[in-house]
Amino acid sequence: RPVVCLRTDLQRSLFGSSTGMRIALITETYPPEVNGVAMTNQRLVRGLIALGHQILLIKPQRSGTANITSPDLQVHDVFGLPIPTYPDLKVGLPKPIQLEHAFEVFHPNVVHIATEGPLGFSGLLAARKLGIPTTSTFHTNFQDYCADYGAAFAGQLMLRYLRWFHNLCAATTVPDEHLITRLENAGLKRLKKLGRGADTELFTSRRRSDALRASWGASTNSAVALYVGRVAAEKNIPLVLQAWEKAREKQPDLRMVVVGDGPIRAKLESQWPEVHFAGMRFDEDLAAHYASADLFLFASESETFGNVVVEALASSLVVLTYNYAAGRQFIRHRDNGFVVGKGDTAAFHSQLDAILQHRGDWPRIRQAARDTAEAYPWTTTIRNFSRILSDAAALDRDQPQTQSALSSPTVFTSV
Repeated sequence: RPVVCLRTDLQRSLFGSSTGMRIALITETYPPEVNGVAMTNQRLVRGLIALGHQILLIKPQRSGTANITSPDLQVHDVFGLPIPTYPDLKVGLPKPIQLEHAFEVFHPNVVHIATEGPLGFSGLLAARKLGIPTTSTFHTNFQDYCADYGAAFAGQLMLRYLRWFHNLCAATTVPDEHLITRLENAGLKRLKKLGRGADTELFTSRRRSDALRASWGASTNSAVALYVGRVAAEKNIPLVLQAWEKAREKQPDLRMVVVGDGPIRAKLESQWPEVHFAGMRFDEDLAAHYASADLFLFASESETFGNVVVEALASSLVVLTYNYAAGRQFIRHRDNGFVVGKGDTAAFHSQLDAILQHRGDWPRIRQAARDTAEAYPWTTTIRNFSRILSDAAALDRDQPQTQSALSSPTVFTSV
C-alpha cells in the first residue's frame, strides 16, 4: 500500500503545533517491508510531518515500491543489496559522500539514524563531517542475535560497534527502561526512553472474521492461538508451537496460526503440518488475522520492545508472553494478559494450560487489554520524539569532529 503522508488541520489538532525543523531520517527498512522497525519508522515520519517538520527520508531503493508523496517529504533512495536470509530486505551500501551531498542540499537541523547498518554508518560519518547534530535509535539487540545464528563469538564485537556508534550521537532513543539499564551497564551513553504507541483504529476486535476463522478450521467454539512476527531463529517460535501442541492434548480443537515469513518457515511447516502458516499479511488483512484469533503467544527473548504485543492488546486478544520489554511495560498478570519469567519454558507451558482452563475469564481480560492499548496513543510518542530531536538540533553545529572520534577498528568487521 502506498505510504501517503499528508499534513492536515486534523493531524495538527491531534499532534499539536511545533516549530518546524528539517529532519533527515536514515533507515535500512521501511514499508512495504513489514517488521517492527519499518512500521515504527513510518509512524514517526507521518507524525513528524503532522507536527510541521520537513523530512528527508533516506533508505535503500526497492523495486515495486509506490511513490511516497507529500509536500513536506523528500525521499532519497540509495542502492541496496538483499540480506542473504531475508531476500525481501536490503542493506544500503556505504555512501558517505553521497549522503554529504544530500545533507548539503537539504540542510537538516538534525540527522536521525534508525538503523546501524552500512547506510546508517555512512549517515553518521557524513553528519559528523558537516557538524550536523545526530540522534539514533536502538531498535534491535544485534549483539544477542549472534548466538542465534551460530556466531556467539561475534557478540562482543557487535556490542563494541554498537557502543561506538551510539556514543557518537547526541541522544539514542530506547523503548524500554530495563534495556536502558542494560545498555548503560555496557557503556552506552545519553540514552532516552521513547516508547511506542497503539494503533487502535487499525487493530480492533471489530475486524473479527468468521470466514477467516473457518479457513483455519476453527468452529464457533474453537479457540485460536496466534503468533505474528518474523519466522526466524531469534523469535523462539518452536516454544510457542510446542506449548500449543502440548495444550491440544486437553483441548484438541485448539488451532494455531503463524503470521509472518522468514528463513525457518519451511522447517517449521514440515515439523508442524497442522499449524496454519499464513505468510506475510498487511494493513487491514493483518488486523483481521489478529482480531480473528483468541490468544496471542509470543516467546521471543531478544526483543527491544515487541510491537506485536501492543497490536495484540489493541485487538483484544488474551496475551501470553515473557515478563520483559513490552510484556513488562503493558501487561498486568491475570488482569489484562499473562506474563511468565523470561526464559522459563515450563512456566510458559503451564500458564497456557491454565489460561485454557479458565475461558470464563477471557471477556474481562480482553476488555482490559483493549483499555490498556487505548491509553497509549502514538501521538504522545511522536511528540516526545520531536522534543528529543529539537533538543539535539539545538546543539552547537560547529563542534569540532576529530578523526580519533570516528576511528574504530571493528566497524566493518562487526556490521
